[in-house]
Amino acid sequence: QLVESGGDLVQPGGSLLLSCAASGFILGNYGIGWFRQAPGKERQGVSFISVSGRTYYGDSVKGRVTISRDNAVNTVFLQMNNLKAEDTAVYYCALRQTLGATWEEGSDYDYWGQGTQVTVSS
Repeated sequence: QLVESGGDLVQPGGSLLLSCAASGFILGNYGIGWFRQAPGKERQGVSFISVSGRTYYGDSVKGRVTISRDNAVNTVFLQMNNLKAEDTAVYYCALRQTLGATWEEGSDYDYWGQGTQVTVSS
């Protein structure tokens, strides 16, 4: 089970730290991705951390977002800074058990959390 938390209402320019906690999985053994979906829009890849710790970011968030993993607490974090209105979405973390051609392909992920709402508005 994956459980996201940390979503909130924040003003433009603000920051949020999202968490993805796992039970039944050792997150360090899997690639973990963060995705988001805004109303009426397709799901979008935000970031990914591989088993080795290599990180990847979507073009729309590059430079504003940092993904990290704390194996001691079995949690993956997404630090988001300089938030913009267009970052408003439900954010999901997902786990993949196999490698794929690209980290941004949602269908390659095997388990998903329930999502946490991020709203950026003044």
